[in-house]
Amino acid sequence: MTANGAGDHTLTIEQLAAESGMTVRNIRSHRARGLLPAPEVRDRVGYYGPEHVTRLRLIQELQSEGFNLKGIERLLEQSPGPAEQFLSFKRALGASFETEEPQAFTRQELAERFGDETGDALKQGIASGALVPIGDDRFEARVPSLLDAAEGVLAQGVPLNHALAVLSKVQDRCRAVAKEFVRLFLEDVWKPFEQAGYPEDRWPEVRESLDQLRPLSSQALMGIYQMTMADEVDAAFGRQLERLSRGKK
Repeated sequence: MTANGAGDHTLTIEQLAAESGMTVRNIRSHRARGLLPAPEVRDRVGYYGPEHVTRLRLIQELQSEGFNLKGIERLLEQSPGPAEQFLSFKRALGASFETEEPQAFTRQELAERFGDETGDALKQGIASGALVPIGDDRFEARVPSLLDAAEGVLAQGVPLNHALAVLSKVQDRCRAVAKEFVRLFLEDVWKPFEQAGYPEDRWPEVRESLDQLRPLSSQALMGIYQMTMADEVDAAFGRQLERLSRGKK
Protein backbone atom coordinates (compact mmCIF):
# COMPACT_ATOMS: atom_id res chain seq x y z
CA MET A 1 0.00 0.00 0.00
CA THR A 2 1.35 3.41 -0.95
CA ALA A 3 1.35 6.39 1.37
CA ASN A 4 -1.75 7.94 -0.25
CA GLY A 5 -3.69 4.67 0.09
CA ALA A 6 -3.84 4.13 -3.65
CA GLY A 7 -2.87 0.47 -3.47
CA ASP A 8 -1.29 -0.81 -6.69
CA HIS A 9 -2.96 1.82 -8.90
CA THR A 10 0.03 4.12 -9.16
CA LEU A 11 0.70 4.35 -12.92
CA THR A 12 -0.31 7.39 -14.92
CA ILE A 13 -1.29 6.75 -18.51
CA GLU A 14 2.18 7.81 -19.64
CA GLN A 15 3.78 5.35 -17.22
CA LEU A 16 1.38 2.62 -18.32
CA ALA A 17 2.41 3.29 -21.91
CA ALA A 18 6.08 2.90 -20.98
CA GLU A 19 5.36 -0.27 -18.98
CA SER A 20 3.30 -1.93 -21.70
CA GLY A 21 5.16 -0.68 -24.78
CA MET A 22 1.98 0.85 -26.20
CA THR A 23 1.40 4.47 -27.10
CA VAL A 24 -0.82 6.71 -24.99
CA ARG A 25 -3.03 7.12 -28.04
CA ASN A 26 -3.55 3.36 -28.37
CA ILE A 27 -4.31 3.00 -24.68
CA ARG A 28 -6.95 5.72 -24.89
CA SER A 29 -8.40 4.03 -27.97
CA HIS A 30 -8.59 0.67 -26.18
CA ARG A 31 -10.22 2.37 -23.20
CA ALA A 32 -12.81 4.02 -25.48
CA ARG A 33 -13.65 0.67 -27.08
CA GLY A 34 -14.13 -0.93 -23.68
CA LEU A 35 -11.12 -3.20 -24.07
CA LEU A 36 -9.45 -1.73 -20.99
CA PRO A 37 -11.09 -1.29 -17.57
CA ALA A 38 -11.51 2.26 -16.27
CA PRO A 39 -8.62 3.67 -14.23
CA GLU A 40 -8.92 4.70 -10.60
CA VAL A 41 -9.43 8.46 -10.60
CA ARG A 42 -7.86 10.60 -7.87
CA ASP A 43 -7.71 14.39 -8.05
CA ARG A 44 -8.98 14.16 -11.62
CA VAL A 45 -5.99 12.01 -12.65
CA GLY A 46 -6.49 8.40 -13.80
CA TYR A 47 -4.20 5.80 -12.22
CA TYR A 48 -3.66 2.30 -13.57
CA GLY A 49 -2.58 -0.92 -11.90
CA PRO A 50 -1.28 -4.45 -12.66
CA GLU A 51 -4.61 -5.60 -14.14
CA HIS A 52 -4.34 -2.88 -16.79
CA VAL A 53 -0.81 -3.96 -17.69
CA THR A 54 -2.00 -7.58 -17.92
CA ARG A 55 -4.94 -6.63 -20.11
CA LEU A 56 -2.78 -4.62 -22.51
CA ARG A 57 -0.34 -7.51 -22.82
CA LEU A 58 -3.26 -9.83 -23.50
CA ILE A 59 -4.44 -7.50 -26.27
CA GLN A 60 -0.93 -7.38 -27.75
CA GLU A 61 -0.64 -11.16 -27.69
CA LEU A 62 -4.04 -11.66 -29.28
CA GLN A 63 -3.04 -9.21 -32.02
CA SER A 64 0.16 -11.20 -32.60
CA GLU A 65 -2.07 -14.27 -33.02
CA GLY A 66 -3.86 -12.51 -35.86
CA PHE A 67 -6.94 -11.14 -34.05
CA ASN A 68 -8.17 -7.70 -35.02
CA LEU A 69 -9.60 -5.33 -32.40
CA LYS A 70 -13.18 -6.33 -33.23
CA GLY A 71 -12.35 -9.98 -32.64
CA ILE A 72 -10.55 -9.15 -29.39
CA GLU A 73 -13.57 -7.11 -28.31
CA ARG A 74 -15.84 -10.12 -28.86
CA LEU A 75 -13.48 -12.37 -26.90
CA LEU A 76 -13.31 -10.00 -23.95
CA GLU A 77 -17.08 -9.40 -23.98
CA GLN A 78 -17.60 -13.09 -23.27
CA SER A 79 -14.98 -13.17 -20.53
CA PRO A 80 -11.25 -12.52 -20.58
CA GLY A 81 -10.64 -15.62 -18.43
CA PRO A 82 -10.68 -18.30 -21.17
CA ALA A 83 -8.61 -16.14 -23.55
CA GLU A 84 -5.97 -15.50 -20.89
CA GLN A 85 -5.95 -19.16 -19.86
CA PHE A 86 -5.72 -20.30 -23.46
CA LEU A 87 -2.77 -18.04 -24.31
CA SER A 88 -0.93 -19.06 -21.15
CA PHE A 89 -1.72 -22.68 -22.01
CA LYS A 90 -0.45 -22.22 -25.58
CA ARG A 91 2.80 -20.55 -24.45
CA ALA A 92 3.58 -23.31 -21.97
CA LEU A 93 2.83 -26.06 -24.46
CA GLY A 94 4.88 -24.45 -27.21
CA ALA A 95 7.85 -24.39 -24.85
CA SER A 96 7.34 -27.97 -23.71
CA PHE A 97 7.41 -29.34 -27.27
CA GLU A 98 10.79 -27.73 -27.98
CA THR A 99 13.11 -30.19 -26.29
CA GLU A 100 16.44 -28.72 -27.45
CA GLU A 101 18.13 -25.39 -26.90
CA PRO A 102 18.46 -23.48 -30.19
CA GLN A 103 22.00 -22.85 -31.43
CA ALA A 104 23.29 -20.02 -33.61
CA PHE A 105 25.64 -20.41 -36.60
CA THR A 106 27.19 -17.98 -39.05
CA ARG A 107 26.64 -18.38 -42.78
CA GLN A 108 30.30 -19.34 -43.14
CA GLU A 109 30.06 -22.03 -40.44
CA LEU A 110 27.06 -23.61 -42.17
CA ALA A 111 28.75 -23.45 -45.59
CA GLU A 112 31.88 -25.16 -44.23
CA ARG A 113 29.86 -27.78 -42.38
CA PHE A 114 27.74 -28.79 -45.36
CA GLY A 115 29.88 -27.76 -48.32
CA ASP A 116 27.10 -25.43 -49.36
CA GLU A 117 28.95 -22.99 -51.56
CA THR A 118 25.85 -22.02 -53.57
CA GLY A 119 23.70 -21.34 -50.51
CA ASP A 120 20.93 -23.69 -51.72
CA ALA A 121 20.97 -25.71 -48.50
CA LEU A 122 20.74 -22.55 -46.45
CA LYS A 123 17.73 -21.35 -48.44
CA GLN A 124 15.98 -24.68 -48.02
CA GLY A 125 16.78 -24.76 -44.32
CA ILE A 126 15.17 -21.34 -43.90
CA ALA A 127 12.16 -22.32 -46.03
CA SER A 128 11.58 -25.42 -43.89
CA GLY A 129 11.80 -23.47 -40.63
CA ALA A 130 14.83 -25.45 -39.45
CA LEU A 131 16.98 -22.30 -39.67
CA VAL A 132 15.82 -18.84 -38.62
CA PRO A 133 17.74 -15.68 -39.69
CA ILE A 134 18.64 -13.62 -36.62
CA GLY A 135 20.66 -10.83 -38.24
CA ASP A 136 24.35 -10.15 -38.83
CA ASP A 137 24.49 -13.09 -41.27
CA ARG A 138 23.74 -15.51 -38.44
CA PHE A 139 21.09 -18.22 -38.29
CA GLU A 140 19.48 -20.07 -35.41
CA ALA A 141 18.95 -23.82 -35.63
CA ARG A 142 15.71 -24.55 -33.75
CA VAL A 143 16.67 -28.23 -33.36
CA PRO A 144 20.48 -28.57 -33.61
CA SER A 145 20.33 -32.37 -33.69
CA LEU A 146 18.59 -32.11 -37.07
CA LEU A 147 21.76 -30.53 -38.48
CA ASP A 148 23.77 -33.35 -36.90
CA ALA A 149 21.53 -35.90 -38.64
CA ALA A 150 21.89 -34.13 -41.99
CA GLU A 151 25.66 -34.03 -41.56
CA GLY A 152 25.65 -37.74 -40.72
CA VAL A 153 23.74 -38.55 -43.92
CA LEU A 154 26.30 -36.59 -45.97
CA ALA A 155 29.11 -38.52 -44.29
CA GLN A 156 27.63 -41.72 -45.74
CA GLY A 157 28.22 -40.42 -49.25
CA VAL A 158 24.74 -39.11 -49.96
CA PRO A 159 24.82 -35.93 -52.11
CA LEU A 160 23.59 -32.78 -50.40
CA ASN A 161 20.71 -32.21 -52.84
CA HIS A 162 19.43 -35.77 -52.33
CA ALA A 163 19.66 -35.44 -48.54
CA LEU A 164 17.74 -32.14 -48.63
CA ALA A 165 15.04 -33.62 -50.85
CA VAL A 166 14.54 -36.54 -48.47
CA LEU A 167 14.49 -34.31 -45.39
CA SER A 168 11.85 -32.14 -47.05
CA LYS A 169 9.68 -35.20 -47.73
CA VAL A 170 10.17 -36.42 -44.16
CA GLN A 171 9.07 -33.02 -42.85
CA ASP A 172 5.90 -33.18 -44.95
CA ARG A 173 5.09 -36.65 -43.63
CA CYS A 174 5.81 -35.60 -40.05
CA ARG A 175 3.55 -32.57 -40.41
CA ALA A 176 0.74 -34.85 -41.54
CA VAL A 177 1.34 -37.20 -38.59
CA ALA A 178 1.48 -34.32 -36.10
CA LYS A 179 -1.81 -32.93 -37.47
CA GLU A 180 -3.47 -36.31 -36.91
CA PHE A 181 -2.37 -36.48 -33.27
CA VAL A 182 -3.40 -32.87 -32.63
CA ARG A 183 -6.77 -33.54 -34.30
CA LEU A 184 -7.22 -36.54 -32.03
CA PHE A 185 -6.67 -34.34 -28.97
CA LEU A 186 -8.94 -31.56 -30.24
CA GLU A 187 -11.80 -33.93 -31.03
CA ASP A 188 -11.68 -36.08 -27.90
CA VAL A 189 -10.32 -33.79 -25.18
CA TRP A 190 -10.57 -30.13 -26.17
CA LYS A 191 -14.00 -30.11 -27.83
CA PRO A 192 -15.83 -31.61 -24.78
CA PHE A 193 -14.00 -29.09 -22.58
CA GLU A 194 -15.02 -26.24 -24.89
CA GLN A 195 -18.63 -27.42 -24.97
CA ALA A 196 -18.66 -27.48 -21.17
CA GLY A 197 -17.73 -23.77 -21.12
CA TYR A 198 -14.05 -24.12 -20.12
CA PRO A 199 -14.64 -25.06 -16.45
CA GLU A 200 -11.94 -23.48 -14.30
CA ASP A 201 -11.23 -26.68 -12.37
CA ARG A 202 -10.61 -28.70 -15.56
CA TRP A 203 -7.78 -26.58 -17.02
CA PRO A 204 -5.10 -28.65 -15.19
CA GLU A 205 -6.67 -31.88 -16.45
CA VAL A 206 -6.71 -30.66 -20.06
CA ARG A 207 -3.14 -29.37 -19.74
CA GLU A 208 -1.99 -32.74 -18.41
CA SER A 209 -3.67 -34.52 -21.34
CA LEU A 210 -1.87 -32.35 -23.88
CA ASP A 211 1.40 -32.63 -21.97
CA GLN A 212 1.20 -36.37 -22.61
CA LEU A 213 0.60 -35.87 -26.32
CA ARG A 214 4.26 -35.40 -27.22
CA PRO A 215 5.73 -38.48 -25.47
CA LEU A 216 2.83 -40.73 -26.49
CA SER A 217 2.86 -39.56 -30.11
CA SER A 218 6.66 -39.89 -30.24
CA GLN A 219 6.46 -43.40 -28.80
CA ALA A 220 3.77 -44.45 -31.29
CA LEU A 221 5.58 -42.85 -34.23
CA MET A 222 8.91 -44.45 -33.37
CA GLY A 223 7.33 -47.88 -32.87
CA ILE A 224 5.52 -47.71 -36.22
CA TYR A 225 8.64 -46.34 -37.94
CA GLN A 226 10.84 -49.15 -36.64
CA MET A 227 8.34 -51.77 -37.76
CA THR A 228 7.87 -50.14 -41.18
CA MET A 229 11.60 -49.58 -41.68
CA ALA A 230 12.29 -53.28 -41.03
CA ASP A 231 9.61 -54.23 -43.59
CA GLU A 232 10.99 -51.81 -46.19
CA VAL A 233 14.60 -52.96 -45.74
CA ASP A 234 13.52 -56.62 -46.04
CA ALA A 235 11.52 -55.88 -49.18
CA ALA A 236 14.19 -53.71 -50.83
CA PHE A 237 17.08 -56.04 -50.20
CA GLY A 238 14.94 -59.05 -51.05
CA ARG A 239 14.56 -57.52 -54.51
CA GLN A 240 18.29 -56.87 -54.68
CA LEU A 241 19.01 -60.49 -53.72
CA GLU A 242 16.65 -61.65 -56.45
CA ARG A 243 18.45 -59.46 -58.99
CA LEU A 244 21.77 -60.91 -57.83
CA SER A 245 20.48 -64.47 -58.23
CA ARG A 246 19.57 -63.67 -61.84
CA GLY A 247 22.99 -62.27 -62.52
CA LYS A 248 21.70 -58.72 -62.94
CA LYS A 249 23.65 -55.63 -61.95
